[in-house]
Amino acid sequence: MTQARNHFELLGLAASYTVSADVMDRSYREILSKVHPDRFASASDAERRAAMQLATQVNEAYQTLKHPLKRAIYFLELAGVDVLSQTSAAMEPAFLMRQLEWRENIEDARAARNAGRLESLRAELESEKRERFARLEALFGSGATQPAAEAARQLLFIDKLEQAIGDGIESLETA
Repeated sequence: MTQARNHFELLGLAASYTVSADVMDRSYREILSKVHPDRFASASDAERRAAMQLATQVNEAYQTLKHPLKRAIYFLELAGVDVLSQTSAAMEPAFLMRQLEWRENIEDARAARNAGRLESLRAELESEKRERFARLEALFGSGATQPAAEAARQLLFIDKLEQAIGDGIESLETA
């Protein structure tokens, strides 16, 4: 197997945000079956190490590309945009205000021990997430990397809010 320059090449996929999950899964399984360390049990130490390294790279590529947000961040990195180094100050003020409202609502629901309200907030965030992923796909299709980075940063915030909701629900269930 030749040295791949990125996760897409490693899995034999076109470098695109839009990736068929079935094609990716099939490619991953096919490549991993060829490089899995078990196939090299009787090989030399160097060949076993090389197989282990390649299997690790294939697994890392697959884990990154199978998750839409991780794939978006990685795709942006390939385009020279570091999503994670951007500050929240660069975000749309309307989104920042909305995020503050969500945080307050989550805290209020947790304080009131209102699992139903937390579930309602989770559903609201899921809807927001779907909209942003659709926007992200359209932005990647048009080549608009900076707005795509903004959408990816927003999705990172939404993931954190969903985690806070999950933690709140869990704390209510265990209390």
